[in-house]
Amino acid sequence: MTKQTFIKGALILLVAGIVNRILAFVPRIALPRIIGAEGVGLYQLGYPFLIVLLTVITGGIPLAVAKWIAEAESKGDTARVKHIFRAAMGLTILLSLLLTLLFIILTPWMTEHLLTDTRVYQTFLSMTPLLLIVGVSSVYRGYFQGKQNMVPTALSQTVETVIRIVFALLFASMLLPFGLAWAAAGAMLGVVAGELGGLAVLVWMYAKSRRREQPPGPSALQQPPAASLSKRVPVLRRLISLSIPVTASRMIGSLSYLLESILTARALAAAGLATGIATAQYGALQGMIIPILLLPTALTYSLAVSLVPSLSEAAAKGDMATIHKRLHQSMRLALVTGAPFIVVMSLFAEPICRILYHHADIAPMLQWMAPIGLFIYLQAPLQAALQALDKPGVALMNTFIGAIVKLLLIVKLGSDPEYGIYGAIIAINVNIVLVTALHWISVVRFVGFHMKLLDFLKVGSAMIIMGAVALWIMNRQALPELWLNLLLSSLAGVLIYLLIMIRLGIIDRYDVARLPVIGRWFH
Repeated sequence: MTKQTFIKGALILLVAGIVNRILAFVPRIALPRIIGAEGVGLYQLGYPFLIVLLTVITGGIPLAVAKWIAEAESKGDTARVKHIFRAAMGLTILLSLLLTLLFIILTPWMTEHLLTDTRVYQTFLSMTPLLLIVGVSSVYRGYFQGKQNMVPTALSQTVETVIRIVFALLFASMLLPFGLAWAAAGAMLGVVAGELGGLAVLVWMYAKSRRREQPPGPSALQQPPAASLSKRVPVLRRLISLSIPVTASRMIGSLSYLLESILTARALAAAGLATGIATAQYGALQGMIIPILLLPTALTYSLAVSLVPSLSEAAAKGDMATIHKRLHQSMRLALVTGAPFIVVMSLFAEPICRILYHHADIAPMLQWMAPIGLFIYLQAPLQAALQALDKPGVALMNTFIGAIVKLLLIVKLGSDPEYGIYGAIIAINVNIVLVTALHWISVVRFVGFHMKLLDFLKVGSAMIIMGAVALWIMNRQALPELWLNLLLSSLAGVLIYLLIMIRLGIIDRYDVARLPVIGRWFH
């Protein structure tokens, strides 16, 4: 099994993440043109319920697997690695099957009583296979990440994305004649097809790695059943004890997302909006605006995934210097790479929404949320650090406080006709800033980690100069097409930004040297 360094593992996931984010934008752009904002709303309304159930299955177990396997690998305990994987897989399959049955039974009641639009029923039924598929996939990913081999995760995500794009658009188009409800369900079936493809890749790569690692001689499976069981039960108990706090922490966020969707729909209805309009506005926010905002999380996700086993290994050895180094690398990369996206989204929200969706009227939503993007990008490494340092309870409390504040603000502001959907946006923004700030305070308290204020000032200055250059070029309209002018101004702005970052010493040749292909020229 190939073990990558922290930076190499992060870059592997980064490249895959960027490719997947770009590919995933194909259905994000095409789907609203096929089924409209209202159809996207039906598609999106099903997700919060799915996320809650997936959190029970995947919230803590895969992370515990990655963390525990990383510790076992650092001690060379290969037998323990096998027991961890088998126990985790058995527990995940059992939970997945039980929750799938529960979800099918409760679907009629949930769509009738909890949501304001009963047309989500078909979408709910379409996504039931995802519980088992995603659950099994997550254990495989936890296994590979614990061994600090990020290639299987990256490859499976790319395959999943490609298959999902093709089949989501295909099924949505085929079922559109039967109505928006069935078209949204068809898009969800495309997600199921993609997850199946990703799982197939993981199973294949696991079998391949096991054949490579299998020593000659009697198989490890030929031990007495009683001995195997006696070893597996303690593993299962510790696995559950490790995963419960993380699952509880993520459950707060998942339940918050679920209640957000329910309360937003009801608040918009209380503000006087018709059901179809409220569904369309929710679909525009969750299915069109937030995906743009989350584009840079391709990096922050890769950093967070790579950070957990790396910090766990360093913490097990008491290596505080490595902990500080990894945290600083993650936070600096998240800050530097997220900043130019914020500038582009803030300045060019209207042309972005016009080009991508043919819906320039939703641009103010993006403008309201864009500046908060920086807090999203910094939040992922901070949360991963708390989990890797065995402080999931702290992350749980921080997330819980933010969720309570968000939900109260949605009820208060979203039901006010003066605010409407922008009341929900304000609530989401406050939640993001608050949770990130609490995570930051917690990490500083536990490991004494600090970032230089001067780094933030340098990045802020570069953002201002980048914005001025990009806006000047955009206003000249030198090219015949809007998208060409947007591309030119954005690329010019990013180039100026990078040059300033290099000149100010935020990015040095050693950072560039870590990049694939071009990095060898900077060694």
